[in-house]
Amino acid sequence: MSATITPVDASAADTVPAPAPRWRRFVRPGAALLSGLLLYLSFPPRPLWWLALPAFALLGWSLRGRRLRAGFGLGYLAGLGFLLPLLVWTGEEVGPGPWLALAAVEALFVALAGLGIAAVSRLPWWPFFAAGVWILSEAVRARVPFGGFPWGKIAFGQADGMFLPLAAVGGTPVLGFAVALCGFGLYEAYRQIQARRAAGTETGTVRDEDTGTGGDTRTGTGAGAGNDVGTDAEGGTDSEAGGVVPARTPATGTPATGTPARTGTGTGTGIEAAGGARPRPGTLPRGPLVAAALAVLVPVAGALAALPLVDDSAEDGTATVAAVQGNVPRLGLDFNSQRRAVLDNHVARTRELAEDVKAGRAPQPDFVLWPENSSDIDPYANPDAADVIDGAVRAIGVPTVIGAVIAPETGKLRNTLIEWDPDRGPVATYDKRHVQPFGEYIPMRSLVRVFNSNVDRVSRDFGAGTKVGVFDLAGTKVGLATCYEAAFDWAVRDTVTHGAQLISVPSNNATFGRSEMTYQQLAMSRVRAVEHSRSVVVPVTSGVSAVIRPDGEIVAETKMFTPDVLVEKVPLRSSLTPATRMGTLPEALLVALAAAGLGWSAFRSVRARRTGAE
Repeated sequence: MSATITPVDASAADTVPAPAPRWRRFVRPGAALLSGLLLYLSFPPRPLWWLALPAFALLGWSLRGRRLRAGFGLGYLAGLGFLLPLLVWTGEEVGPGPWLALAAVEALFVALAGLGIAAVSRLPWWPFFAAGVWILSEAVRARVPFGGFPWGKIAFGQADGMFLPLAAVGGTPVLGFAVALCGFGLYEAYRQIQARRAAGTETGTVRDEDTGTGGDTRTGTGAGAGNDVGTDAEGGTDSEAGGVVPARTPATGTPATGTPARTGTGTGTGIEAAGGARPRPGTLPRGPLVAAALAVLVPVAGALAALPLVDDSAEDGTATVAAVQGNVPRLGLDFNSQRRAVLDNHVARTRELAEDVKAGRAPQPDFVLWPENSSDIDPYANPDAADVIDGAVRAIGVPTVIGAVIAPETGKLRNTLIEWDPDRGPVATYDKRHVQPFGEYIPMRSLVRVFNSNVDRVSRDFGAGTKVGVFDLAGTKVGLATCYEAAFDWAVRDTVTHGAQLISVPSNNATFGRSEMTYQQLAMSRVRAVEHSRSVVVPVTSGVSAVIRPDGEIVAETKMFTPDVLVEKVPLRSSLTPATRMGTLPEALLVALAAAGLGWSAFRSVRARRTGAE
């Protein structure tokens, strides 16, 4: 069989392609920034959890095939787009400096994730490795510097999402991994489908003539069948080594790259005419499409399979709990300048509850929970504060947890929760174990003071406690995670493994005004409820206080900056979810997946350089 290639005008072959428009260099940076913004919009108070999927799809498009330096830069833009609006509340009362500094530093972790994702994006099954890299960056960010800052974990934006049951399987790492994997998988599925459409179009330009002497006459030059070849900002090419191979011209077997065809003739072997085994031009392997489909389907199927783990049945009976929100005299950092007013507000709300119970307007609670810093006056050092607290607790007649600032004569302050018995007074304490850097203590004070004088508002640092907080309140074991601690996996899990049947997250958000911070923190507690299959009660000085069932549903909540009391009956549970049992093991496995992908990518790069050198 002979093959004749259609001649092409020589002038067309010599035509130099026009340079790409200048605006195109901003497309990927803009997409990276937009992906971060979509991640932010997926977080509370908006119920738009699903926006995380297109966010990761867009991030995958921005990073796939990029060089490492470009991946770092694009990742940093995504981090800024995500964290700048997410953390704007940190500058609510101290100005933009701390907010911008925090967002800029935390975005570096997203930049490193971008670098890693760019590295593994050339591998087969790259969405799985890329999602692992994202979880690796979250794991590091949750630990360093200064004990870490896990705010903005992808899992904390999924309290209303379909993937939430996965929190009970492997905690926040598995939940976050599923969301990232599905998003990257959606992009890869789209890319594979487009590649196959392009391959089908190219195949349609080839005419096989079964005359024995006819040729494979090709018209057109092909578009690379989804080979996605491009040049990044550093001059590197965006090769598709992840499985999609370019279509090949039937005459020469070389990749179709959009280069004008050359004039020439070729002699076929007759295999095509005889119906032999040579693959059709444009045929693509199925493996990458299967990988893309699994990247989407595995998280969805996993979430559905995990639904039986979400259980709000009362294994150990029920408890009636009261959460007191006393409110504060003013918003901002100066809320505690009238510390006695804050204490009096919580005393007054508790006495009102006692009156309502006596009048039959409210059920008798089994115990009462006050917020963090509900008494900024040390009741051990100030008898008048102790007297008013004791009077309120006696009035309600049940154990009450008081949030207090303990100021010993020497040493550091302590952010303490006190179990106050109506007959015996204070009987147990829990000191917050993870105190907040730059909020409750100032690292590198002399250096930080150069940039912001507000550091001296924290005139005396808080010290960290060492013991896990579990109080026995009228026969119910209540685990304690104070405010900021709810963001840390270990701080909540420890209370459950030490026997907690219910979790309390007393908080003080008055410093952050009417920002989104309180809703972001409330979403964390909802995820923790499902993760450990426990009811969670969140008493807050200024709102939003809430009662959450083990399935993550909020059954009662207050408004912001409004005095209120919530009284609800909640189920008590003692069984352990897989996430609680395994602890950090799922996270370690995902980190290992990321490490394997990064190692494989490095090995391929070294081998390619050696091959090129030879």
